[in-house]
Amino acid sequence: MALLDELVAEHKMTRDPAQPPRDLTDAFLDEVEKAKEDPRSSFNNENLRMVVADLFSAGMVTTSTTLAWALLLMILHPDVQHRVQKEIDETIGQARRPEMADQARMPFTMAVVHEVQRFGDIIPLGVPHMTSRDIQLRGFLIPKGTTLITNLSSVLKDETAWKEPLRFHPEHFLDAQGRFVKQAAFMPFSAGACGGPACCPARGSLEAKGPGAGSCLTPHCPPTGRRSCLGEPLARMELFLFFTCLLQHFSFLVPAGQPRPSDHGTYAFLVAPPPYQLCAVPR
Repeated sequence: MALLDELVAEHKMTRDPAQPPRDLTDAFLDEVEKAKEDPRSSFNNENLRMVVADLFSAGMVTTSTTLAWALLLMILHPDVQHRVQKEIDETIGQARRPEMADQARMPFTMAVVHEVQRFGDIIPLGVPHMTSRDIQLRGFLIPKGTTLITNLSSVLKDETAWKEPLRFHPEHFLDAQGRFVKQAAFMPFSAGACGGPACCPARGSLEAKGPGAGSCLTPHCPPTGRRSCLGEPLARMELFLFFTCLLQHFSFLVPAGQPRPSDHGTYAFLVAPPPYQLCAVPR
């Protein structure tokens, strides 16, 4: 927390209230200033510390765990690693760093990054949500105030949605022409509200009227909308850039004399890969 306190203190010193907020911390500090005469307000310095701590812990731990899965799967599947490196060499080369704009020209790498997330399945259960009204879902009444926890693993490992649900298989995200295709059953971050009736007609939409009617809780819809993971865009950016940069400069393999590591995860708050060793060989 000492590091976070330093970051917050730096923001307080350098922030210019006359300018638009530079980031979330600035925006929160603006609200703290507005609410300083209201002792009941949740905008205070202690809550700011907690919010910043949540952002750091959630962002760093999930991304680092996913990258640990990615490197494990690369040493277990050297053929996949070689294909990714070939695509990196042809698209980016060695003279510059990867950029987000490169994604559009790297379908296999994108497929691998998505398959790492699907196979690793590091967040088996979504965060709790609560119904804001009585709703009917496929004949079942879910009363207002009911806590709902989504089973994301049941979607990521659904044998009706994936050809090889228990295998690392990047082709899950490629069409017959080798183009990247994001599958509707891919939701490693959250199962947020879908895009409404146009998103999933005749796919088990909620039988509800009024605000939010037509939104869906089925696994067929992509996780978008207000209930999706706020950090998803940042996580996608980090995973693509870190992964491609690592494979641009290194080849990873099982150390000589070491047994082939397992790809069965260890369960705690997150599903992490088992401890393993690797060799990073400069390219």
